[in-house]
Amino acid sequence: QVQLVESGGGLVQAGGSLRLSCAASGRTFSSYAMGWFRQAPGKEREFVTVISWTGGGKYYADSVKGRFTISRDNAKNTMYLQMNSLKPEDTAVYYCAADREYGRRWWGGSGQGGLLEVWGQGTLVTVSS
Repeated sequence: QVQLVESGGGLVQAGGSLRLSCAASGRTFSSYAMGWFRQAPGKEREFVTVISWTGGGKYYADSVKGRFTISRDNAKNTMYLQMNSLKPEDTAVYYCAADREYGRRWWGGSGQGGLLEVWGQGTLVTVSS
């Protein structure tokens, strides 16, 4: 099983950009679909985006579509989230997750990813108005 460590969070003004990274340990990174969730203060965790094992499949929440881009580099065991045109409502702790399956288990049901195998510790993104 992989272990995940997020980085890249911070404070940014509305309209700005940030790039989050999720580094995975282990030699089976390419066997996992990878994705991002976020949890804003006082709110439940919500799905943001997911990328399939080789990057051929991607799925985004409507709230970030056209602004966020997910990618991965299997040679570096790292996944990325490029966040552009940030809004104050994007303020949240962002968590990366990994699971051997790709599909509705990521964005379906409650959208909180309760079935996913592995989670990182989170990185805080704060967008000021």
